[in-house]
Amino acid sequence: MPRNLRPLAIIATLLLTGSLGAQARVTDSLPGLRMRWEMVEVPGGEVTVPGANGPVQVTVEPFLIGATEVPWELYDIFYLKFDLPRAERARVDSKLRPSSPYGAPDRGFGHRGWPAMSLTYDAARRFAAWLSERTGHTYTVATDAQWQRAADLAFAGMDQDSIAARSWSAANADAATHATSTLPADLLGLVDLLGNVGEWVTGEDGTPWLRGGTFLDSPDSVSITTRARQQPAWNQTDPQSPKSRWWLSDGPFAGIRLVRIP
Repeated sequence: MPRNLRPLAIIATLLLTGSLGAQARVTDSLPGLRMRWEMVEVPGGEVTVPGANGPVQVTVEPFLIGATEVPWELYDIFYLKFDLPRAERARVDSKLRPSSPYGAPDRGFGHRGWPAMSLTYDAARRFAAWLSERTGHTYTVATDAQWQRAADLAFAGMDQDSIAARSWSAANADAATHATSTLPADLLGLVDLLGNVGEWVTGEDGTPWLRGGTFLDSPDSVSITTRARQQPAWNQTDPQSPKSRWWLSDGPFAGIRLVRIP
């Protein structure tokens, strides 16, 4: 098949199989708490991602991915220990739950409905493990291949103007994050897969990457191929020694989108 027709064929196949769009989703919740979120089904397939010795082709099994980036109201339950009786919160091991950040973690951008941010990769992993324990589902930080599979389908055949209309970047974000679901959804029914906050993933060799670009990046840097590794500057003003394992003092662009293994 000619390369320029392949994205259109992907879209046609997904429409026929019912795998594309907002109807292919499930609603998850935290037992005992009024907290719900939507996960979108992603069909499996082949993707090419960087490996330790160059590009590698990976077979991705079907999975579910969050319709939005993790919002503060869900992350608050984890880091503020709202799932525990008040008397037990102070006794939680600091290796299992985040310490309190310096200042307002949302930077005043917005809270309820806004994506959680300034999260380290380790914080994202531990959050997913906590949520798995609480719900009985298997949540993870996305692998690089899973994220790439979702992005390939979400933006198949879209031109740059259509992508820009679905992405918060330096061109339209006014140097701040924005509430999830503000912009139109992509072809999978996801919002903000590109831009807003970047999303932590685990590379093929175990390297953490931030995918998709952020609200501080130029539109050209907000793409399905964008990857960034954590830099010392992301935590430069953290006064702790060693630096916080939970929060990035200078990384308000780092967040998470959940993946669930069926």
